[in-house]
Amino acid sequence: MTSFDTSALPRPAVAPAIALKPVVWAALRRFAGALSLIVLVLGWELAARSGIVSAFLLPPLSTVLERVWSDAQSGELALNLGLTLYRALTGFAIAGVAGVALGIVMTRSRAMRWFFDPIVSVGFPMPKIAFLPVFMLWLGLYDFSKISMTVFNAIFPVIIATMAAAEGVDRHLLWSARSLGASNRQLLREIILPAALPQILTGLQVALPISLIVMIVTEMLMGGAGLGGAMIAASRFADSPGVFAGIVEIAIAGICLVKGIAILRRHLLAWHQEAQDPTTV
Repeated sequence: MTSFDTSALPRPAVAPAIALKPVVWAALRRFAGALSLIVLVLGWELAARSGIVSAFLLPPLSTVLERVWSDAQSGELALNLGLTLYRALTGFAIAGVAGVALGIVMTRSRAMRWFFDPIVSVGFPMPKIAFLPVFMLWLGLYDFSKISMTVFNAIFPVIIATMAAAEGVDRHLLWSARSLGASNRQLLREIILPAALPQILTGLQVALPISLIVMIVTEMLMGGAGLGGAMIAASRFADSPGVFAGIVEIAIAGICLVKGIAILRRHLLAWHQEAQDPTTV
């Protein structure tokens, strides 16, 4: 009986099909994520064009985008957007550095924890935008007051996230490092901060949109240049396209900031498990 050699037969292309599935699913997820936004945009344009609501209450999206383009050509958009982002990001940076430092110190020092813990416990859930009139009275209506208001609102989630992350570091790692002769500075730099970095970045991801939101509200109430101030000025003159143009500009700026810090997170955590591609059996 002769044996039949099957090694020369073509094998089914299973591996490429299996490799293609994650790509297809990723594309489907992106499309599904954008689908709701597409429906919202089309619904906005159709509702405005249908006459269900007046153009004053809801101008067509095409008209709003024309206004955004006009603001961009005149340079007004660059000025307002630049001022808003400068104030929001400056406040966010100060809140991030101070919040991480204070959170670490509170976990390493009982005296600092005893002093600051009641302040953080009371201030974190409090609607801190209520202090805006106080900041206006004390610091005036200029950039220093607006940036200080942003810092005051954005620092608390960073402190809470940093404390939770530092306290969650595996004690066995700390004990092992101490037994090997590591100093307090080495423990902080080589063990505590790397282990706490994912949760610290989560706190920063929460604080960034808070910074932008607080800055817009602050500009609306204090006035002056900026996206929030431009929206209030447009509303005072019954400029409906100008108001909705401000909403679109703020939405785009917010999306860019959120996506930017997400990319930064993936870059900083390239060594971490969450940055690894998921595997399946």
